[in-house]
Amino acid sequence: MSEKLSVVIPCYNEQDAIPIFYEEIIKVAIDLKELEWEFVFVNDGSKDNTLAIMKKLRDKDERVHFISFSRNFGKEAAIYAGLKKAIGDYVLLMDVDLQDPPFLIAQMYHAITSEGYDCVATRRVTREGEPFIRSIFAKCFYYLINNISKTEFVDGARDFRMMKRQMVNAILELTEYNRFSKGIFSWVGFHVKWLEYVNVQRVAGETKWSFWKLLIYSFEGIVAFSTTPLALASIFGLIFCFISLLLIILIVIRTLIWGDPTTGWPSLVCIFCLIGGVQMFCTGILGQYLAKTYLETKKRPIFIVKEEA
Repeated sequence: MSEKLSVVIPCYNEQDAIPIFYEEIIKVAIDLKELEWEFVFVNDGSKDNTLAIMKKLRDKDERVHFISFSRNFGKEAAIYAGLKKAIGDYVLLMDVDLQDPPFLIAQMYHAITSEGYDCVATRRVTREGEPFIRSIFAKCFYYLINNISKTEFVDGARDFRMMKRQMVNAILELTEYNRFSKGIFSWVGFHVKWLEYVNVQRVAGETKWSFWKLLIYSFEGIVAFSTTPLALASIFGLIFCFISLLLIILIVIRTLIWGDPTTGWPSLVCIFCLIGGVQMFCTGILGQYLAKTYLETKKRPIFIVKEEA
């Protein structure tokens, strides 16, 4: 009996990209005849004809399966739902816009079956076609997260990867509500091979990731995989306590010597504003961790399925 490969494809408003993706992935499936294939499309509350196209593919190809959410829950929820539904011995996660090159799939399969890897992941070595400011912030994020987290984050890493069933099962055991898959993939460990490729532009449609969405997403990763910001807040508190003590001593000495306690009030106002700003910054850090804890304790489902096949 041949082994099965499950391809998980999260989709949100991708009516133009799905038919093109299906044609390309079928070409790869024909070349890798030794595998039994299944395609798991996840409709993340799309507002266009994404679901209708998935159903048409299902009608003409019994290997196609789909999950449709009751609303938009986000890509992280779609990834988790797809991995949960996939039943293959190997699971391939990729985007529908073909920014994840299908020609790498054969190399991934060979590396897992012949070289002993548990996972083959991909990373972009260039960011051509991406806004300059976005590229700069991305590099800053990877530099920062790798210096404050014990979990390794590979610069340019994509969600595009093939995994053995054992690794997929390990990922599914992590049922946290606030998910950051790039960190989760790394945190579970296993033997990973990285394939590098040049950035590819999407074949149709528009990206759903604006600069601000990516910025917020990066904050999610920092909060999820590092407690350093909490320690930073404590360090700020200690530093300002020490500075305040020194300033009190200096003010007392100055008053005793020169007897002029009222001079310098503008600088005092600036100091108050600085300390107030730092306090609000530290409170904000605590608030982020508290908010994530609050959402986890609610035990709400990661996603809600409206229909599937």
